Amino acid sequence: MSGKEERNGSTSIDVDSGGARLHELGYKQELKRDLSVLSNFAFSFSIISVLTGITTLYNTGLRYGGTVTMTYGWFVAGFFTMFVGLSMAEICSSYPTSGGLYYWSARLSGREWAPFASWITGWFNIVGQWAVTTSVDFSLAQLLQVIILLSTGGNNGGGYSASKYVVIAFHGGILFVHAIINSLPISWLSLFGQLAAAWNLLGVFVLMILIPTVATERASAKFVFTHFNTENDAGIHSKFYIFVLGLLMSQYTVTGYDASAHMTEETKNADKNGPKGIISSIGISIVVGWGYLLGITFAVTNIPYLLNPDNDAGGYAIAEVFYLAFKNRYGSGVGGIVCLGIVAIAIFFCGMSCVTSNSRMVYAFSRDGAMPLSSFWHKVNKQEVPINAVWLSAFIAFCMALTVILCLLLFYLVSMVAFQAMVSIATIGLYIAYALPIFFRVTLARNRFVPGPFNLGRYGAFVGWVAVLWVATITVFFSLPVEYPITKDTLNYTPVAVGGLFVLTIGSWLLTARHWFKGPVTNINS
Repeated sequence: MSGKEERNGSTSIDVDSGGARLHELGYKQELKRDLSVLSNFAFSFSIISVLTGITTLYNTGLRYGGTVTMTYGWFVAGFFTMFVGLSMAEICSSYPTSGGLYYWSARLSGREWAPFASWITGWFNIVGQWAVTTSVDFSLAQLLQVIILLSTGGNNGGGYSASKYVVIAFHGGILFVHAIINSLPISWLSLFGQLAAAWNLLGVFVLMILIPTVATERASAKFVFTHFNTENDAGIHSKFYIFVLGLLMSQYTVTGYDASAHMTEETKNADKNGPKGIISSIGISIVVGWGYLLGITFAVTNIPYLLNPDNDAGGYAIAEVFYLAFKNRYGSGVGGIVCLGIVAIAIFFCGMSCVTSNSRMVYAFSRDGAMPLSSFWHKVNKQEVPINAVWLSAFIAFCMALTVILCLLLFYLVSMVAFQAMVSIATIGLYIAYALPIFFRVTLARNRFVPGPFNLGRYGAFVGWVAVLWVATITVFFSLPVEYPITKDTLNYTPVAVGGLFVLTIGSWLLTARHWFKGPVTNINS
């Protein structure tokens, strides 16, 4: 419900509570505030996109632990992710700005630490977001390659296997379309966002029922809930270690819900609806994601074959599951290819929403002068869209994918190693950004944090500490070696990537930024 503002002592008009709070925080309303709570939820839900995350990293789940890791690991990751989401929602309710995490860190760390806290949080957030967009659109490009392969006869039938250069061209084309869509007015983006959420939701229900129903051979409940795959060809035998590595699939999937925070300056009553978007997107994703996992996994009967690069889908496990389900029953895998098309459209929507969230973060970060050419990236067009930030986000995501190709060429890495590093920095980079303002909230601001309409009351500190400890835990877990013996081809490059980002961020702060960056700057009088 909107708040009221008295004018001239007699007349009252409806005032959006999120807009009023933004004004209190010192910012002008420059973006069009037109999103409902449903639209805000839709952006985060379509970025989480269980069809995207599970499909992309299903091979990882199968390889490290198999059905047990996926079935139970999903709830382990989901349970602790909800603690992170609840803490973020509480802070979002108090500070509903597009800057989101980095603005929260500035306000919660105190005046002395605010510039440094917002600097490091902002750069981890923005680079993590760019990495998510890169991984999502690159995975769509790879899936399109697999769809073409299966449509032309499959790996064993002389099908066309696109080169890495064709895949990167697909990736660039997808990003170009996403940038065009994100250049449209927010009312159009709202419509696309709601369509994306509906597609993800309906797609999950269709596939989780259709695939196991069509499959002529189905796994038993005992296999799905008790089979632990230790045959990973990675030289790892500890079940706990294997389980930990397999968690990446679940944790990567439930990522990106900070979009609800970045869209708050365009959301009605954002101090209430922003937190709702964060929490509901996580909760609903956990439920429908588990359903999708179960449905697909009941069609799994031969894990080594699904992971074999010589199968029809070239080792793309879910594609092979879909293809075989229809081919074994009807003599043709066309139905499986259509199902892959459903997933591809969901991934497309996910990437679209990622660019939306990226651009709002760039807009807010440049508004406070934290980026080179900030005044340029901060501009909005006549439709009140941060158009330059949109195209910058698409361009950076394309360049990040080029680094993967460069690693393949220079270091002769297998594509999975390079892609795994990209996924890991997307996961860890974003979660570090999530954890920093929560950490400041339960330490430096524990006695002065003023909650908004949504708050956790006396449980806020406990929930916050659980969230911080979980992020610290997965940062260690996903930095562990994924294969032995360790060589340049098997090294987990996540610590290198995340450590490199940390060094660059701290180094730029010490060398230059500490002299001119003062943290979030209000513009209410500009």
